[in-house]
Amino acid sequence: MSVFVVLVLVAAVLVVGLLALVVMGRGGFAAPLADPVRLVPPVLLPPDPSPEDVDRLRFAPGLRGYRMDQVDEALQMLAAALAERDAEISRLRGRRAESMPAGVPGDDAAMR
Repeated sequence: MSVFVVLVLVAAVLVVGLLALVVMGRGGFAAPLADPVRLVPPVLLPPDPSPEDVDRLRFAPGLRGYRMDQVDEALQMLAAALAERDAEISRLRGRRAESMPAGVPGDDAAMR
């Protein structure tokens, strides 16, 4: 190979590399690319989720997907934990209401 061919190949590689940097926005010549647009709705849970909210929760599969059996098992465990927590809170609130004298107004704001 002659020196001229090598120089032309090196120049071609440099031009292609600079062009790639400009297209990607990293060369300082173009603005960076915008954030991608989400095409799927976000997974929404209320601020205080109930076990029924967890039962209705569904995820959109992605390109590589996810292990549905693992996600379903985790959601079942979360729903059971929420149900147990809610039952314990109800039991404790009932015990507290029973121990309060009848004439004393309840302190509902402090319990929340």
